Amino acid sequence: MLLVRGSAAGTTLTGTVYERGEDAPSFKGAPDEQAPYVWVCDEFYEVESGGLVQKVDGTDVHVAFESPMPRGFDTRDQAVAAAREHVRTQFARIGVDPEDVEIDVEREY
Repeated sequence: MLLVRGSAAGTTLTGTVYERGEDAPSFKGAPDEQAPYVWVCDEFYEVESGGLVQKVDGTDVHVAFESPMPRGFDTRDQAVAAAREHVRTQFARIGVDPEDVEIDVEREY
């Protein structure tokens, strides 16, 4: 499995790419279990009140979470590219410039 971690504005988001032969989580909305690579990560957005308060660049941001949207891919490169884009998009949804997001990919053993 690969961990894809994005960091910016004092906060971090990490998702997981399950690789061929690994058991990706199975739950309502999970992709076809035959997909060789599966990306799973939280999705969230900024709300005016409620939600979880997260410090972003020293400012309190109220964040609401959606159900994770797992996605299946045929290749590792496709899965990692989608993971990188997903992480940048989540940061953009809370007001962080996607270009400011530093992304690391590491293998979890």
